[in-house]
Amino acid sequence: MQKLNDLKWKNMIMLTAAGIINAIGITIFLNPVKLYDSGISGTSMLIAGISRIPLSVCLLLLNIPLFLYGLKRQGKRFTLYAIYTVFIYSLAAWLITDVLPIDVSLASPLAGQDLLLCALFGGLISGIGSGLAIRFGGAMDGIEVMAVIFAKRMGITVGTFVMAYNLVLYIICGIVLNSWILPLYSIVTYMAALKTVDFIVEGLDRAKSAMIITDKPDEICRELSAAFETGTTKIDAVGGYSKANKTIVYFVVNRFQVTKMCDIIKAVDPNAYVTITEVADVL
Repeated sequence: MQKLNDLKWKNMIMLTAAGIINAIGITIFLNPVKLYDSGISGTSMLIAGISRIPLSVCLLLLNIPLFLYGLKRQGKRFTLYAIYTVFIYSLAAWLITDVLPIDVSLASPLAGQDLLLCALFGGLISGIGSGLAIRFGGAMDGIEVMAVIFAKRMGITVGTFVMAYNLVLYIICGIVLNSWILPLYSIVTYMAALKTVDFIVEGLDRAKSAMIITDKPDEICRELSAAFETGTTKIDAVGGYSKANKTIVYFVVNRFQVTKMCDIIKAVDPNAYVTITEVADVL
């Protein structure tokens, strides 16, 4: 009961929206023209296409056991959020395909049989749904849970595990369909969804972090704080070769401020060593 009380209503509302959005992308754009999503969602579409099992049922039967299997690793809250999201996704898919007066049997109601449009917009919309699910504590696909659990044991990264699964899925789709056109377009869907998930989860405008190794940390901190009206962080360090004491200044800016920051650093200490990396989130 405590875990249920910990669930946030804002998250539940956004996960509801995520499930509905994902269902729209799949049922309106992909499924009518036999394009396939990635992961368990794509597997469900394949099974539904070659059997009499409805897509909504396949989604529940394949995803929920995976989320429950990953319960210990991912935690109760995540598991509840994920199962709820998949339930909404399945319910919305069933409503669109079997209840609402929308004909999705032979072509997309919006893009017709244009495979490129269906692949791009299907991937974009389903990516928005998946990204929202991740951003608000849930998940849309059980394959990511399996990737977290098994990738390290197999000596590969989570991304490699998911990509390998999808590659095998699309090869099987090509064999079953006896055609490679639809699986190839499905890869376009996968890439569009992947980039959209990144945008939703990490933001359209990532910040930049700078690690500045300098002999003039106080001066650089003063100038950066004055120019950008934000704080800086100083970290004590030791040179690996010289063994001399050093100071690292850590500073975060947006991408439009990088050039100005570098000019300030160069003016204060031309010999400063600076590395700049992307920051996915700033809290």
